[in-house]
Amino acid sequence: MAYQRKRRGRRKRVCSFCADNVKVIDYKDMNKLRRYVSERGKILPRRINGNCSKHQRAITIAVKRARHIALMPYTLD
Repeated sequence: MAYQRKRRGRRKRVCSFCADNVKVIDYKDMNKLRRYVSERGKILPRRINGNCSKHQRAITIAVKRARHIALMPYTLD
C-alpha cells in the first residue's frame, strides 16, 4: 500500500461548566466571567474558550447583564 498519513487531531476541549455540572451562570460572579472576556472587553468565542454552545449562550447573556448593571465595562480604552 501507498504512504498513509497519520492524523494528529487535537484533543477536544471539555466544557468547564458541563464538567462541574453547573446549572446557572451567575452574572454577579466577576471572577468567573472575566475568564471569558478578552483584555479589550470582547466576549471570547466558543472555539477559543472550549465551552459547549448551551453554556456559551449563557455566558453571553451573563456578560451582557453584568455590563448593563455596570459591573463590567463594555470596552477598555
